[in-house]
Amino acid sequence: MASHPSMMTAIGYKSPGGPDVLAAETRPVPAPGEGEVLIRIACAGVNRPDVIQRKGLYPPPPGATDIPGLEVAGEIVGRGPGLGEAAHLALGAKVCALVPGGGYAEYVCAPAGSVLPVPDGLSMEQAAALPETFFTVWSNVFDRVGLKAGERFLVHGGTSGIGTTAIQLAKAFGAEVFTTVGSPEKAEAARNLGADHVIDYNAQDFVEEIQTITSKEGVHVILDMVGGDYVERNWAVAAVEGRICQIATLNGTSQEVNFSKLMVKRLIHTGSTLRARDAAFKAAIASQLREKVWPLIASGKLGPVMDSTFDLADAAGAHRRMESSGHIGKIVLRVPS
Repeated sequence: MASHPSMMTAIGYKSPGGPDVLAAETRPVPAPGEGEVLIRIACAGVNRPDVIQRKGLYPPPPGATDIPGLEVAGEIVGRGPGLGEAAHLALGAKVCALVPGGGYAEYVCAPAGSVLPVPDGLSMEQAAALPETFFTVWSNVFDRVGLKAGERFLVHGGTSGIGTTAIQLAKAFGAEVFTTVGSPEKAEAARNLGADHVIDYNAQDFVEEIQTITSKEGVHVILDMVGGDYVERNWAVAAVEGRICQIATLNGTSQEVNFSKLMVKRLIHTGSTLRARDAAFKAAIASQLREKVWPLIASGKLGPVMDSTFDLADAAGAHRRMESSGHIGKIVLRVPS
């Protein structure tokens, strides 16, 4: 077992609230259990669920730490029992990992199945920006609703962490990519990532634009984080037998929807959350990513879009950046070595 201190700095909060409730605390370094590794964190990704948790609206799953943070990159410094001999799980291995919580800290325990090697050529900042969005997009767009080459794909919020990942992955696997964004600057960023059709929702109606572009045939797959009034608008632009996957409801829930469009078009509208899924599910996604996506990242064909990096002590600043919605790509925390 590698040596490490017994106590660490982590970012917590005494009660829910705005970004300023986030503050440094001293916590015990966790001990890896069966099938877990202990990672000394170099960088941690910041994600929308962290913000929602801080507001008191997204409690950690049972058994998970209350420290926010769902993805990290760093070095393995401890191993629990039952791990086997995989090279990327060895002491000293440089890895990134999806965790159920605990990323805003100096150390975290991660289930071995959710740990992946850092792809060749990536910095720790970039590696920490991979797990949450790549696991989410792969499990929903490819695994759950089965996007295929040649299909038309729409993702809302194209310059978010999820959006930038979805555009690149859909394009890499042969889809025609549509996205919505909120400014000309974001539109340019989305085009640079490979989006074929970019719609500024502040200047255009995405329903009208997509109907025009597709000659009213619509799109085959939609990934939506918005919810609210987008539910019926998504049904309007979906192709016959289209598939819609809901992964968040940033605009709130829909109180009333007209299900006739769902029936007439024979649509599938499904949804999921990742954090509460079991270790076996996440391990299966990790294995698909390692086989099909990690080589594309290592070859430079795709990768995380980086917005900004903050020191761990300034987690509040990172949350303010995310809540401003000005960011393009991923926001990351750097842990001082």
